[in-house]
Amino acid sequence: MVTKVVDLRSDTVTKPSEAMRAAMAAADVDDDVLGADPTAQRFEAEMARIMGKEAALFVPSGTMANLISVLVHCDARGSEVILGDNSHIHVYENGGIATIGGVHPKTVRNNPDGTMDIDRIVAAIRHQDGALYYPTTRLICLENTHANCGGKCLSVEYIDKVGEVAKSHGLKLHIDGARIFNASVALGVPVDRLVRAADSVSVCLSKGLGAPVGSVIVGAKAFIDKAKILRKTLGGGMRQVGILCAAAYVGVRDTVGKLADDHRKAKVLADGVKKIKQFTVDLTSVETNMVFFDIADPRITPDKLCQVLEQRNVLAMPASSKSVRLVIHYQISDSDVQHALTCIEKAVEEILSGSAKFEHLTNGSTANSYGH
Repeated sequence: MVTKVVDLRSDTVTKPSEAMRAAMAAADVDDDVLGADPTAQRFEAEMARIMGKEAALFVPSGTMANLISVLVHCDARGSEVILGDNSHIHVYENGGIATIGGVHPKTVRNNPDGTMDIDRIVAAIRHQDGALYYPTTRLICLENTHANCGGKCLSVEYIDKVGEVAKSHGLKLHIDGARIFNASVALGVPVDRLVRAADSVSVCLSKGLGAPVGSVIVGAKAFIDKAKILRKTLGGGMRQVGILCAAAYVGVRDTVGKLADDHRKAKVLADGVKKIKQFTVDLTSVETNMVFFDIADPRITPDKLCQVLEQRNVLAMPASSKSVRLVIHYQISDSDVQHALTCIEKAVEEILSGSAKFEHLTNGSTANSYGH
């Protein structure tokens, strides 16, 4: 008998549902590079409609989605983008905007809630009288939800203000919306309204929505036309991609309605972890599907804890040298949450008693989680 694994490493670990597999098998496909795949066309049109934009483009990954978006907006050499110092684009995407695109990053400090102070954004914008010395600011990037800040949601009011700053200075606004539907659900704001101020948005389909592969970029038709060329340049043009779009459509159709329950389970999980005296959790910081907790006892390290948990078939990832991140997704049940809490309590007891055995584990549970 196969023992169930409770996998809390990320919401990227979900397996395709039976409905997704059936949709993939039945998908009507053709060559998407030639613009002929009907399932891809229908999915892209539906995503553009949902997000309130003119057009959409399916791409293999969120990293490629963000890279393409930045490069379309910053198509002149000497361009600069303003983004958070703890943002996914800046920290976990291999510096692609610089190494591949030649775009200079201008970082602004992220606050604990994922925002950047408006006045700091304005101060980071280059003035034309410095053009001889400085790059030219062309773009501002936001991230919603903000993963490294604990899955925090950027409010529609804040995004609108940043959008006003961008427009008044002749800049574009891109939103890394890897978990934008989580933000929409948590805030109670329709997703198209949440991103109205943005010129482009990347949406990950393989995180909270549960699809096996892919992201989508949305924006104006002229923007997407340019994005399609860059997708091909970067090796992201795929042929019968309708097979993947079919699964993604099921994820959007079936899983968005389950996100609120994911958020509820995350709060239950956080509340349970907080009751373990060796850990500290800020319950007010749990806004969506992520739980970060700090380890107060120096005898327990994130690596040790995750190794012992793995021996009990509960997978988690260290978030730093003193903290662990747990992520809920729709394939985690209420009983899974309770089982994980029991295992965490027992793991702490094992480590403190000296009875825990540590060994090299290979399934990735002790790899740094931030890129996921």
